Amino acid sequence: MRVTRYTDYSLRMLIYLAVQGERRSTIGEISDAYGISKNHLMKVAQQLAADGFVDSARGVNGGVKLARPAEDINIGEVVRLMEPDLGLVECMRADNECVITPACRLRSVLHRAKSQFIDCLDRVSLSEVVPESKAPELRTLLRIKLAMD
Repeated sequence: MRVTRYTDYSLRMLIYLAVQGERRSTIGEISDAYGISKNHLMKVAQQLAADGFVDSARGVNGGVKLARPAEDINIGEVVRLMEPDLGLVECMRADNECVITPACRLRSVLHRAKSQFIDCLDRVSLSEVVPESKAPELRTLLRIKLAMD
């Protein structure tokens, strides 16, 4: 299975915010920590805010933070919302024009695999991806400085 960069960036942003705690983070901080485009992260943050995963505020004390506890953020839900299509091959997409679709069974096999993939993710919360025991190490890797560190 493969997810788009957009989904990858969404998950990385959530991980960053989970180890950040209650402090708001700027898109610039997250961008610098991962070495990825601020423009991409702005779009990601907008969708994560629209879907209720992050709380976004503008202004001097603005930035983003988790909108709910990490244990209440389901990884499967995030992936489904960020990847509404998940069409692995042409026959799984709305614009399917593959000539062998009527006789081929590949679509049903891949559909089962996709379902198992999503089912697995549905059993995982953000807090399991970012357990408290790993937070200090993740903060170091992401160059996050908290008052207590």
